Amino acid sequence: MFGWIPLVLYLFTRYPPQKALVTGFVIAWLFLPVAEFKIPGIPGYNKMTAISYGILLATVIYDSPRLQTFKFHWVDIPMAVWLVCPFITSNVNGLGPYDGFSMMQSQIATWGLPYYLGRIYLNNLGGLRQLAIAIFMGGLAYVPLCWLESRIYTSLMGIIYGVSTGRDAAQSFRYGGYRPQLFMEHGLMLGVWMMTACLMGVALWKTGIIKRLWNQPMGVWMAILILTFIICRSTGAYVLFLVGVLALFLAWQFRTSIILWVLVLGIFYYLYLGVSGTFPNKQIVATMSQMFNADRVASVQFRFDNEEILGAKARQQMIFGWGGFGRSRVFNELGEDISVTDSLWIIVFGINGAVGLISVFSSLLLPVLSFCIRFPARLWSHPLFAPPAALAMGIAAYSLDCVLNAMVNPIFILASGGIAGIVAAKDKDLMKG
Repeated sequence: MFGWIPLVLYLFTRYPPQKALVTGFVIAWLFLPVAEFKIPGIPGYNKMTAISYGILLATVIYDSPRLQTFKFHWVDIPMAVWLVCPFITSNVNGLGPYDGFSMMQSQIATWGLPYYLGRIYLNNLGGLRQLAIAIFMGGLAYVPLCWLESRIYTSLMGIIYGVSTGRDAAQSFRYGGYRPQLFMEHGLMLGVWMMTACLMGVALWKTGIIKRLWNQPMGVWMAILILTFIICRSTGAYVLFLVGVLALFLAWQFRTSIILWVLVLGIFYYLYLGVSGTFPNKQIVATMSQMFNADRVASVQFRFDNEEILGAKARQQMIFGWGGFGRSRVFNELGEDISVTDSLWIIVFGINGAVGLISVFSSLLLPVLSFCIRFPARLWSHPLFAPPAALAMGIAAYSLDCVLNAMVNPIFILASGGIAGIVAAKDKDLMKG
């Protein structure tokens, strides 16, 4: 973990800053272990903060003038609200400014820094193209490791680093085989990553940005990558990939971004139902029981039941939430925690209330919708605009996954900052980088 710092400093001496940033983010996210060191006075040094701290330090040393290029734009408002929300929540709940400042520090390290770095480095079409290529290459780098782990039935993170994420053994097996995890918190997180890599590959391949790689046709690499994605055994990621490909196909062939709009607006409608307590969970479970096996239905019902009791608790402090220290969780008369949080939305709603929930999802999705408005779908088949369009679709797919799971990935936050950057940029600046 600490060896990452000199490595990222080396990257900034070896490559141009923009390429060093993209390479550093992807390498660190793919290969650092899921571990944390407690450091007094600052948020814990973990995989998330190591990426942000390392690249920010390298920027200060080797590219400090870039730090002053940031200019606040209205598209940045949701992220700004999300970063200060913990401080307001803590004070509203009487936890004091010190607690609020501490929680805000963690929010800045996890969310604010990746977004800010995306805004100052990837605020042009060339930068977003580099990020799309890096994500695709990162997917290819994971190919042999996915196959290896699916054969040895053991986490490589445990073998190499001696670290375990405590994943239930029952969650490691799906569809008659072992679900790989590699160096991520869960196999579901790996599935979303490989889904995104496949989505980037489709865009890079079909728009002719990459025709051959390592002297092999791009179609060969896409076949290998998609086959590897399949063995990740993540049903949700399969669905997200199909929706993403359909959205890009409709944009390329019929010049419409309707799928992306429906997806984003559908996410916000889902959140509205959850916050208001009107989500039709019983009807959905009844419908699913006629279509899926009992185990799958029971898993969904368990999630809905917990979100129902957690939502009821959150609505008692609806605006700014309960704050930290487990105050948003539900306890029985013996003081035992009887709630399970699976999704990011219910965690944020309980801790930071409706303000936090709206701001965190808007920080991801407002840049996406703004991109659709400024750069309409008729442009997305052009090699210049295909990578940011694919990234926008990837962010929307990831946001939908956050409605069901709670797996924060800084690559998507970085991409959101980059998309916001080109929305805010002047036309003459789009071609820089």
